Amino acid sequence: MKTEFDMVIVGGGPIGIACGLEAKKNGLSYLILEKGPIVNSLFHYPSNMQFFSSSEKLEIDEIPFISNEAKPKRDEALEYYRRIVTSNKLNINLFEKVENVQKKENIFTIVSDKATYTSKQVVVATGFYDLPNLLNVPGENLEKVVHYYDNPHYYSGQKVAVIGASNSAIDAALECWRKGAEVSLIIRGSEVGQRVKYWVRPDIINRIEEGSIKAYYNTTIKSISKNHINLTTQNGDVAIENDFVLALTGYKPNFNFLEKLGVHISDDAKKLPEYNPDTMETNVEGLYLAGVICGGMETHKWFIENSRIHAKMIVKSIISSTITTS
Repeated sequence: MKTEFDMVIVGGGPIGIACGLEAKKNGLSYLILEKGPIVNSLFHYPSNMQFFSSSEKLEIDEIPFISNEAKPKRDEALEYYRRIVTSNKLNINLFEKVENVQKKENIFTIVSDKATYTSKQVVVATGFYDLPNLLNVPGENLEKVVHYYDNPHYYSGQKVAVIGASNSAIDAALECWRKGAEVSLIIRGSEVGQRVKYWVRPDIINRIEEGSIKAYYNTTIKSISKNHINLTTQNGDVAIENDFVLALTGYKPNFNFLEKLGVHISDDAKKLPEYNPDTMETNVEGLYLAGVICGGMETHKWFIENSRIHAKMIVKSIISSTITTS
């Protein structure tokens, strides 16, 4: 088994795959390490999810993405990226989690839960979907509280509190209500998020106004118990009956992993990693970032359609540095 590479890519999502394609085209030896299945993050999206972007904007390496509708569903995306991996015979190890990366002199040592590799360059394309933003309230560890949502059928006939005002929360609230759940929507701010998909936002607002879904604005979670969720509203504390809590309050990159690698993170709420926007190289020479992880806590800043260019930028930088040093 080959263990020495020009480039090891940590993360096998769309942008990690794009980096692998670009490396292969340019004759670089590479390995993609993915801790789960192909495009692991997309696999864990809700089963009924429809992308905000149209299919052509989700394409990588100009490989056509044909979908039934203009905006593809999750399963169509899974099939698209899987076919890219298999058809191009990309060098990717699945269900292999990277545990440590260290640099000594000019070589990186990458230790996974299965093997150890060395590489001249490392690309971190791990996204942000692994770590949920926790509520940090009593009762959050109860089995009825989840931070990932899949299918509304599970919640049919149940009293469900959905926490959040973004796309994931609004989609879950509407889907669960349509499958017969009694839905309460808990929103910290004063309105449904402005970034909610433009064809979905009027739907949720109408359901709230007609009383089908009960919305609690300017509200935070005080605690969660077996049969209730306790809220702090503008009018005081409220306890509502509850069977399940979908805490869809967003996710964040693994900052600890980046800091262990030596990447500088901004000392503010944005927690932006330091990198050269022209090359995507971090303050650690030979270590690159690709995809949504570049945005720190601003997880809405980068997505597939505007970060797929990172692959070409990174490989161009690697080739240029190789020519310069040779």
